[in-house]
Amino acid sequence: MEKLPSGVDINNLISDLRILSWEAADILIYYSQKMKIHSNKEKIIQNTNLDDPVTIADLSVNDLIIHRINQNYKNINWDILSEENVKISSEIFDGKSDWIWVLDPLDGTKDFIQGTGNYAMHLALNYKQKPHIGFVLIPEKNQLWITDGEKTWCEKRDGSIYKPIVLKSKKLQEMTLVTSKNHGNEILQNLIKKINFNKVEIMGSIGCKLASIVRGDSDIYICLSLPGKSSPKDWDFAAPESILKAAGGAITNLDNEELIYGQTCFEQGGIIVATNNKKTHGSICFEIRKIIEDYGIYPL
Repeated sequence: MEKLPSGVDINNLISDLRILSWEAADILIYYSQKMKIHSNKEKIIQNTNLDDPVTIADLSVNDLIIHRINQNYKNINWDILSEENVKISSEIFDGKSDWIWVLDPLDGTKDFIQGTGNYAMHLALNYKQKPHIGFVLIPEKNQLWITDGEKTWCEKRDGSIYKPIVLKSKKLQEMTLVTSKNHGNEILQNLIKKINFNKVEIMGSIGCKLASIVRGDSDIYICLSLPGKSSPKDWDFAAPESILKAAGGAITNLDNEELIYGQTCFEQGGIIVATNNKKTHGSICFEIRKIIEDYGIYPL
């Protein structure tokens, strides 16, 4: 386990972020309830970009977490990369520290607006461009997934804890796929049909999808970004990756290479595969790649 920055104790940090996460849950649930009243929607949605909406909930959680980290941990040698701050200006973040907080205050904003409950808060502490500590909060399920860099567990608001269910060994066609509700495309749908999964679950938020793998409800997630189109960003994957990997799962690109954070525009493009078992992950990626090549589904 990597040594944290000087002056930071792992147990105290987890305790502080646990409290902070449930405060964020209160904010998200409050605005989620208000969104159910149609007349409130235009007051809560802060922009007119339907492809990339921002709500008061995004901004409130963003401000809460950044303020509290800066308040509780003064003069600590780390930076904070936040989706909402980058939307304002990419110059806000210079990323010079080895330790970087990566924050998505509301992953699955479209689902949040639609009232599906499939939204999450992501917070990860990356070390040298790799996720180390992570929190994935799913308020509507009363779940806070935590990793301390070595193990993953889930807590409910009352403090009860349960462990992940991963490391299932299945053939590709025996797997349950969890896929996007609002970000799918025809090429991905074609690939899904060719693989012929045992079951396909539709769900918003990458955090919710990878948590479903860690819970044992699904087995695999595939993200396919089209060339020249928008891609998921670091804040979409950092915290979910951290909880999945510490639980025994894996997430890589199609060539079984680890994700790299801190690249230009913070993008995570191409084909990304997450599975429930790091031991079989490489062979699953190879099989998917062969199907893509055999049918000419995607330019590799």
